[in-house]
Amino acid sequence: MKRVMLDGGSGVDICPLSTLQRMKIGTERIRPNNVCVRAFDGVKRDKIGEIDLILTIGPVDFEVTFQVLDMDTSYNFLLGRPWIHTAGAVPSTLHQMVKFEHEN
Repeated sequence: MKRVMLDGGSGVDICPLSTLQRMKIGTERIRPNNVCVRAFDGVKRDKIGEIDLILTIGPVDFEVTFQVLDMDTSYNFLLGRPWIHTAGAVPSTLHQMVKFEHEN
């Protein structure tokens, strides 16, 4: 699968329903749950449930519990903090060094 988004600000791992449909994974594998998912804009999203999938990244397999949402996205999976912590990954972001000068 291409277009996997890594988001250190997300408290859940997300799999859009359309991704499962493209992978021909039946919805009978989706379990109900009571997790509340809010989008980046703070809007509560209706979820379908959760599903465990095996994700192979490089030479390593990870069992990931995804929250399944019926929504349009530009990605196939969103990997958030749960996966980041499980993988022991250290996400890197570009930081700009800024020099502040104090005038006396």
